Amino acid sequence: MARIYINPLPVRIWHWTNAIGFVLMILTALQIRYVGLIDVVSFRTAVVMHNTIGFVLIANFCIWFGFYVTSDKVKVYHPELNPKKHFRDAFRQMYFYGYGVFRGEPNPFHVTAYAKFNPLQSMFYQVMMMIIVPIQFYTGLLLWDVQRFSAQVNFFGGVRVIDTVHVLIFAFFLFFIPFHVYLATLGHTLTAHFKAMLTGYEEVEEHEPEDAKAAIATAPATEVRQA
Repeated sequence: MARIYINPLPVRIWHWTNAIGFVLMILTALQIRYVGLIDVVSFRTAVVMHNTIGFVLIANFCIWFGFYVTSDKVKVYHPELNPKKHFRDAFRQMYFYGYGVFRGEPNPFHVTAYAKFNPLQSMFYQVMMMIIVPIQFYTGLLLWDVQRFSAQVNFFGGVRVIDTVHVLIFAFFLFFIPFHVYLATLGHTLTAHFKAMLTGYEEVEEHEPEDAKAAIATAPATEVRQA
């Protein structure tokens, strides 16, 4: 096995801060939404926690965005510009997730130092990180102080519209997080991807295609270590 350095320290800090933060946001949101039915903490405490964690996550997002736009690691988010190749590889990945994985077939995607997302992940994370997450932060900010942002709230149709969008995206994350954890178990071992997000190093098979080997061979010495 070879070890490729794909998750720099800033990415790992962002990821785990994000993971813990979003779980706490979901828990406090349930407490706020179903006050009287769920009373783990007081309503006021839940609101304060929700708002505080929300601002932490907004700052965390800015750090993530700043890191990627100022480093060559932004290449991991570069889209495949050849539509034919993109959709061909995406359908292969869909087949693997829906059928091949249950038959023990190898993953058609091979991680490299600058391509850690398969075609489905690449497309999904671009939409989520550049559209869905910013909308959730923005709607949350408007709901945090409706009076201060009354002009913007009214522009979008009122509090009910803002709240509906915020809750719908909340529901999306409620399903996304367990699904994300499940997909993280589909490495060559159940814990391989979790270890990669803790140590920064992803283990890859030595007999992977030549393009993957080439990426390993040409990566900086600090990014590749042999197991």
